[in-house]
Amino acid sequence: MLSQFIVKNFKSIKDEMIFDMQAAAISEHKDRLIRTDNNENLLPVSVIYGPNGGGKSNVLKAIHTLVFKVLRPLYIAELDEQRRFYLNSKEIVPFAFSEDCKNAPTEFELFFRTSKAEYRYILHVMKEKIQYESLSMKKVDFSRVTDIFERDDGKIYMVGEFSKLTVSDDISDTLPLLSYLGMTYRKNEVIADCINWFEHGINFLNYANPVYEAILRRLTIANSANNATKELILNMIKEMDLDIEDFRVEKKDNESIRFFTSHRIDGKSYELDIEEESNGTRKLFGLLPLITNSITKGVTLVIDELDANIHPILLKHIIMLYNNIEINKHGAQLIFTSHDLSTMNRDVFRRDEIWFVAKGREQNSKLYSLVEFKNTDGKSVRKDATFDKQYLEGKYGADPYLKKIIDWSVIK
Repeated sequence: MLSQFIVKNFKSIKDEMIFDMQAAAISEHKDRLIRTDNNENLLPVSVIYGPNGGGKSNVLKAIHTLVFKVLRPLYIAELDEQRRFYLNSKEIVPFAFSEDCKNAPTEFELFFRTSKAEYRYILHVMKEKIQYESLSMKKVDFSRVTDIFERDDGKIYMVGEFSKLTVSDDISDTLPLLSYLGMTYRKNEVIADCINWFEHGINFLNYANPVYEAILRRLTIANSANNATKELILNMIKEMDLDIEDFRVEKKDNESIRFFTSHRIDGKSYELDIEEESNGTRKLFGLLPLITNSITKGVTLVIDELDANIHPILLKHIIMLYNNIEINKHGAQLIFTSHDLSTMNRDVFRRDEIWFVAKGREQNSKLYSLVEFKNTDGKSVRKDATFDKQYLEGKYGADPYLKKIIDWSVIK
């Protein structure tokens, strides 16, 4: 589970930006929270709203870039299609409209949880070179923080019991130490647990990229052929009241994949190639296997533009799957950007699950949640407010039609 992410000097993000999945002390929908083993509450869902060009996608790209930086060295020899995504260049770009920022590192800080511990990973990178890096942990049954390593100005310090893990003197200054340890000491329980979260504890989608969507659909369709996953997908489709009763995957000798949906009309079954279905249905079949994997395994799923080509009713249904703790038993999380306002209401979201991004006067993106917003009288947004109406009226700063914040002075 993702607890908190902090980033500074990345693309349109100039100043320190904090994205928090820790629940605020508010009264609404307490039954929807993920309770950890040490009785802390995490959010199952968070959505980021804002105008096009305001920087909301950059928040998700920052998380993805950090995970990519760690995983890419581990996957350099991998040939399967899914892992080749991590071999594509994802340059770490600093904030462009400041000379100071151009000559300063991009700073990432990530708090994440596994069943064994909460980890804090810090990485500072400038022109692909590691300036600073550290990893610490706190086991679920202890309150004491244990330092694992620190890397500062080229010097590496392995701490405590981890000092027995030797590190090569000629380690590249572009290679994260965490990646090196993941390749060299994968049998170490703590290193394996940490790397396993980066590999399997978080997943990313970007439906703004049609090439990505096409590849994703082939992969997820192929992976959804097992009976258990297929049954869950069909149950979700049934709940969504679609007229699809079944689907099948046909694999050719050349490893190409064809995918067919089965519709029942007037008591008769008809098959359609997936390419004949609507954009929304095609997207749904690319998405549902990943949602199934997320819900059943407790994966954090990060999606840019989730609402694109999906009916608002289906969007709400997906969100509520994560909100239903009886279904979401393993602490799965859904983090996404959206323009859809039909779900921006108190029945679907808590105030701390709604985030806004817009640009300040220096073209720098600002991120803040609805729960921390104060009006000109210093009052918070009421939990029974009409969130969508007030947002459209520009009362939350990030006007949906403007890139810039209307009046940043009201944000406390």
